[in-house]
Amino acid sequence: MAKKNARPLRTVLFCAGTEEGEIREAFASGADSIVIDLEEPCTPINEQVRDMGRALVNRMLGELPLGGPMVFARVQRPATGQTLKDLRAVMCPRLDGILVPKIDSPADIHMTEGLLNSMEVDLALPMGRTQIYPILETAQALRRAYKIAKASKRIAYMGGAISRFGDIHQAIGFRVTPDARETLVLRSKALMDARAAGIRYPIGGMWTGKLNDEKGLRAWCTELRNIGYFGMMIGDPRLVPIVHEVFSPTKDELDYWQRLDQLQTEAERTGADKILDGDANQGEAHVVHGAHVESARMNLVWARELGVI
Repeated sequence: MAKKNARPLRTVLFCAGTEEGEIREAFASGADSIVIDLEEPCTPINEQVRDMGRALVNRMLGELPLGGPMVFARVQRPATGQTLKDLRAVMCPRLDGILVPKIDSPADIHMTEGLLNSMEVDLALPMGRTQIYPILETAQALRRAYKIAKASKRIAYMGGAISRFGDIHQAIGFRVTPDARETLVLRSKALMDARAAGIRYPIGGMWTGKLNDEKGLRAWCTELRNIGYFGMMIGDPRLVPIVHEVFSPTKDELDYWQRLDQLQTEAERTGADKILDGDANQGEAHVVHGAHVESARMNLVWARELGVI
């Protein structure tokens, strides 16, 4: 899928590739996408457990109906030498893409793409159909995020993989605080690199607070949305409704964007030389410029792709 055709994903819901019930619950949760985890579905993990997971996921991908959420699998990174084992288990028409963890550079993407090319030919799947979703959770990946995003046409989604005490903590060394100020620069850099590389809908990292802290979750989602993210990774289906609400346009936003679109259309019809909106105290927004209309129309495309208008 080309970057320009990527659909918005408000939720990227992870589930263990060793738990059939968890996979079925995730698929039925209403999430926009799910990630079946084969890299680290449980702890401790060994090759015997991974083999059981591969067999389970292979069977379930053959059973999951078309439609519904996009389906990704998190596989082991190429440096482990185990990626092909995971791909043999998951590559099929129902799989939309793979998440590649702990990458360091574009070379990891190139190796992954080579494996996908071979698998698609072997399985008579359309060349290039399987997406690559890089997870930015090393210092090297965060530093090279733009080059990583540009490394393959298969990359349609990317963003910062913030977690409370996981790989990204090991890479950077931050200490998690309730307001997450310590990761704002990381999230912002990943966002700008992704957008500069043509990623339409960047995706943020995990909520690090308590599952029953609705106020904290809303604040986290709102900040991600405010700085430019369009969705986030989650690890529990109970978070789906709130995350979807925050990462969807509000009624006031939709009304404003539609009004600017209509004002521009009417001005073109009548030949008006100026478009005014609201009272003069609005400042820059009072006199409508072409950039305002373009922004409104871009956001309306997002809303249509979400199905909210």
